[in-house]
Amino acid sequence: MLDREGYRANVGIVLLNSHNEVFWGKRVGQHSWQFPQGGIAHGESPEQAMYRELHEEVGLLPEHVQIIGRTRDWLRYDVPEEYLRRQHPTRVHRAAYRGQKQIWFLLRLVGLDSDIHLRASEHPEFDAWRWVPFWIELNSVIEFKRGVYQLALSELARYLTRGIKMQELVWGSPLDLMQSFYSKEGSVKDAKEGKYSND
Repeated sequence: MLDREGYRANVGIVLLNSHNEVFWGKRVGQHSWQFPQGGIAHGESPEQAMYRELHEEVGLLPEHVQIIGRTRDWLRYDVPEEYLRRQHPTRVHRAAYRGQKQIWFLLRLVGLDSDIHLRASEHPEFDAWRWVPFWIELNSVIEFKRGVYQLALSELARYLTRGIKMQELVWGSPLDLMQSFYSKEGSVKDAKEGKYSND
């Protein structure tokens, strides 16, 4: 379902291990890596959708994880029309569709690495995975999602800086990053929609 602005409701998942490294999944048959994410079905809450996607894409159950936090508001990104045509050449895309709006969840794995099963569903999203530093290399993220990834990690990092010394920062402290987004030219809405990237 699309909202009035043409965005489909979605959840994103940042899964941590005990070293504050994050789950990084390789998309099936591709050389691109990303966090688990997926659409919110009609009648689902974001939390219900998160648990469903977590099981479908990573094979984990609610008892395997602990919710640490979530983003306060929706974060949006636009999907370029040329990307849609390249990925789905036979599908007609409604002009109203612009992209995704996401609530991001930060989870802690309380189970074992062996609890992760990429083939828990009939249509796996990932064919490989690894743990990587929390401050991921943004250049490894597809370009039109980078702004949302940067905003999501920067907002969620506040939960980890409470009494926990994070690993050495790669691209800035969470508070400094969020402040820089909102002080740049453009509206707060532009920042939330991920229109600023880390160049």
